[in-house]
Amino acid sequence: MFELIPAIDLKGGHCVRLKQGRMEDATVYGDDPAAMALHWQSLGATRMHVVDLDGAFAGKPANRAAIEGICAALDIPVQLGGGLRDLSMIEGMLNLGVQRVILGSVAVSNPALVREACTAFPGQVCVGIDAKGGMVAVHGWDDVTDVAAVDLARKFEDDGVSAIIYTDIARDGMLTGPNIEETVNLARAISIPVIVSGGIARMEDAEACAAHLADGICGAITGRAIYEGTLDFAAAMQALK
Repeated sequence: MFELIPAIDLKGGHCVRLKQGRMEDATVYGDDPAAMALHWQSLGATRMHVVDLDGAFAGKPANRAAIEGICAALDIPVQLGGGLRDLSMIEGMLNLGVQRVILGSVAVSNPALVREACTAFPGQVCVGIDAKGGMVAVHGWDDVTDVAAVDLARKFEDDGVSAIIYTDIARDGMLTGPNIEETVNLARAISIPVIVSGGIARMEDAEACAAHLADGICGAITGRAIYEGTLDFAAAMQALK
């Protein structure tokens, strides 16, 4: 099944969206993350994507109360990324009610942690790969490495990773449409399901991603588009059923 997944990005306890990952370019969309999460659930969401932006930059979870509130409010699974650097942090978030965690920068610097986490918490670990021009970016997207996204993804083939969340930085928060060609190439190169992130702007973008379910694209994350109304989330959920 293809999932269209609403995103809640947390900064200082508020729901925000960034443009191309720039913390200084944040738009605040709400002061009650749990209420926002319930809103998307009421419109048919089957999963919630939550990012602790402060945690991503600090290297440790920073919006614990908001994350706990979201998990307590929802009946659907929550996946969380941002600042998770070791097993104890991962366990702490899972104990709050998070259903699966997303390991990003640490998957580049410490791939062994991904394996350890998958063993300790089977079915509850995703890897987030953020890329620019096909090359992996880390540390809040400040540093673009010389590691190709597809090469990084292949490292985790046998680890038990639930999904790869692939973000094209150039598209994220820009409402310019996702980089489907690059994402499909990645999905075809690995056996792990891939979730598209970055650039979903309108109904056609969601449908274009869903058309590649057979290629291994299992979902798409949408943020700014549903907050600004260029994508009607409820209508999209109905159309994608």
